[in-house]
Amino acid sequence: MIRTIYWEADTVCLIDQKALPGEERYITCRSYRELVEAIRDLTIRGAPAIGVAAAMGIALGMRELPAASDAELRTNFMQLCEEFSHTRPTAVNLFWAIERMKRIFATHKDSDVQVLRQKLIDAAIRIGEEDIAINRRMGLHGRELITDGDSVLTHCNAGALATGGYGTALGVIRAAREEGKRIHVFVDETRPVLQGARLTAWEMVKEEIPATLITDNMAGFVMQQGKVDLVIVGADRIAANGDVANKIGTYTLAVLAKEHGIPFYVAAPLSTIDNSLKHGDEIPIEERDGKEVVAFHGTRIAPAAIAVYNPAFDVTPHRYITAIITEAGIARSPYENSIRDLCDNKTRK
Repeated sequence: MIRTIYWEADTVCLIDQKALPGEERYITCRSYRELVEAIRDLTIRGAPAIGVAAAMGIALGMRELPAASDAELRTNFMQLCEEFSHTRPTAVNLFWAIERMKRIFATHKDSDVQVLRQKLIDAAIRIGEEDIAINRRMGLHGRELITDGDSVLTHCNAGALATGGYGTALGVIRAAREEGKRIHVFVDETRPVLQGARLTAWEMVKEEIPATLITDNMAGFVMQQGKVDLVIVGADRIAANGDVANKIGTYTLAVLAKEHGIPFYVAAPLSTIDNSLKHGDEIPIEERDGKEVVAFHGTRIAPAAIAVYNPAFDVTPHRYITAIITEAGIARSPYENSIRDLCDNKTRK
């Protein structure tokens, strides 16, 4: 199994996704600031993985920051939460994980400082373990949507690398493969930083899942040729009405899939659903440095003077989405009702 991020001997170890596919190497973070930077510079990325990284970063920071008094302890904790909250604005799992760590702190704030620190570490580790289990349950629900012999198009990387392990969209594909179904995956390269070409393709090769890499602007033609049976993508935030924010280019695929009569599925844990937002227009969209567009791995591919617009995500309206796959089941239109029911059922459990 691909290990994306894990706690080991009071450090946080994570695979360096910027080095893939050329080199498979792990980084050991001994300071929370290293994790803050790892999230910002895409050393670790993917909404669920960002949530795990933030939780572990907060636990790591509470080990290294001083705590001469209760007031200093609380101040340092809130500073950590605030710092991590500014790393990636679109991925709601980040904020979900921070709020969960805040609840742990509030529950044990009167405990001995060493006990509190250990409770935070235990919670962060548990968030990572739970994420893997959630992805596996998601895969069991989603695999029913894949027929033996299907070709699946996916975008960006929603695999083990984007999560604690196993994956969301790729987790569904893995689960179908484990069931014995024959599947072929079309991998969108995913400009501008090529998460599909570098990461999803790497996962497919590593696990010997048949796959073909295509450039983003080939997707419509591949659909037109009848080579795609369904599309499965992940998500970074889902509004209460089912609108989905995901890696830039997802909206284009959804429109193309609708035109060609191809089912378009989103796989995401319930923690990605933001019920405080009524619709996708309210989702904050991160805009990243234009250097990602004009250069790649230090090689300039566009004129230095050209203006650049580099939104990292787009929003796909729910009318283009066939179903949303979660660990609690599959939501279908009308999403306001089906999403609410899934969230309510989880709360009751």
